[in-house]
Amino acid sequence: MRTYTYSEARQRLATLLDQARREGRVQIRRQDGSTFVVEPVVSDRSPLDVPGVRSRLRRGELVALVRQEREGSGERILTALSNRRLQPSRARVPSRQSPRRHTRPRS
Repeated sequence: MRTYTYSEARQRLATLLDQARREGRVQIRRQDGSTFVVEPVVSDRSPLDVPGVRSRLRRGELVALVRQEREGSGERILTALSNRRLQPSRARVPSRQSPRRHTRPRS
């Protein structure tokens, strides 16, 4: 575990926090000798843990809405892709300059 002085911790706070994330904990020692530990808080919740939504839709209605949205989004994606192909390319045209040759100076 890495130990920082109070002054180092103030100057390098972002580095200290990144190191605490990687290694689990980092110590900070004050001039009077007291020591503190900085450690990341580990969340026990899943990012997919979201509250449910109440609605009066029946299962069949909900499935139909989801299918309709998926079809619509698929069509929007295909339209966007086809429009992108129709637009003129904006690629850079290479210059017609001759490549530089490295030559030795004549003696």
